[in-house]
Amino acid sequence: MKSGAKRSTVLFYKPYGVLSQFTSSDGHPSLSGFGLPKGVYPAGRLDLDSEGLLLLTRDGEFQHRLTDPRFEHPRAYWVQVENIPSEDSLKRLASGVLLKDGKTKPASVRAIPEPNLPPRNPPIRFRRNTPTSWLEIVLKEGRNHQVRRMTAAVGHPTLRLVRVRIGDYSLTGLLPGDWKFV
Repeated sequence: MKSGAKRSTVLFYKPYGVLSQFTSSDGHPSLSGFGLPKGVYPAGRLDLDSEGLLLLTRDGEFQHRLTDPRFEHPRAYWVQVENIPSEDSLKRLASGVLLKDGKTKPASVRAIPEPNLPPRNPPIRFRRNTPTSWLEIVLKEGRNHQVRRMTAAVGHPTLRLVRVRIGDYSLTGLLPGDWKFV
């Protein structure tokens, strides 16, 4: 259902390669190409190379509560990484990783089976001699490129990153480019 002028919050499945803003000065696709309702703005962002749940709202107070680090809203990511992380690597990710801008807060980290996700366009480059695995990482902070920097710091570069949940909101029922009011 895409009508509802009084509704103020939208769940959007941001595809890979799309900017988390409505305008683009460099030719990348932006949010303006998905028929989103007028007057909603992203509450946070996802990198161009990341995909998944993006909340948009016209409610300034709600946007503030979602983006202010003091409120520590959990954000869950499914992350495809190079190789198979050891228990030690998973513990390091969970206890906090020292990055150039300081140590990350503790996170929830677990290995998961390959999730049932729509194919990414373009697909991840397949390398016959390099296995991959999937992790679920739940953060309560949101630094720039944080998940990618964390996995790289423990020796497992991120290949695909999909945000699947913010607080109680999830991607359930959405495909890349889809949106719905909540």
